[in-house]
Amino acid sequence: MNFPAHDHFIKDGWFKLADHQASPNFDARPPGCVPGLLVIHAISLPVGQFSASPSYIDDLFLNRLILSAHPDFEQLNGVRVSAHFLIRRDGRLVQFVGTDNRAWHAGVSQFMGRERCNDFSIGVELEGSDFVPFEATQYVSLVNLTGALLQRYPIQHIVGHQDIAPGRKTDPGPFFDWSRYQNLLSASGTTGALFDARQTS
Repeated sequence: MNFPAHDHFIKDGWFKLADHQASPNFDARPPGCVPGLLVIHAISLPVGQFSASPSYIDDLFLNRLILSAHPDFEQLNGVRVSAHFLIRRDGRLVQFVGTDNRAWHAGVSQFMGRERCNDFSIGVELEGSDFVPFEATQYVSLVNLTGALLQRYPIQHIVGHQDIAPGRKTDPGPFFDWSRYQNLLSASGTTGALFDARQTS
């Protein structure tokens, strides 16, 4: 893939402004497949608990999570997942997979009749849950990252994990403010991607 040399990325789609923690959980996108979808997720480990870096989320994506550290972690035995980015509660940005490659974030999924969303999407995890609002600094970091991604890739749609895996996933959940996100993007001069009409209604 050939992308603009003037953007904020280095080789293989590593964002210059992120902390790089390379996950082994990735592979190549199908030939000729370019990201056109941005998927917003939410994650906390254990559920509803947040921690400073390094966190259990990092450990999960880096395959070093100690299952005995918490009773909830037994269900993650053998799980191999990743996301391209994680935005911590304080707004700090971590990257686990270069965006030119395929991260394992979407699972069984479909968008506009097209399956295997990992093939053509970029996944951004926000440290959060279905039960508490996200932090203002997280929205700022997400908007800045989104602007850079839209400059580099022909992203046409921005959705939540719940939109591509309905009934299976609920994130980013009821406390993610889609209107706030869209308004901040517009205020920053970032336009072009389409939001699901349900999100901003």
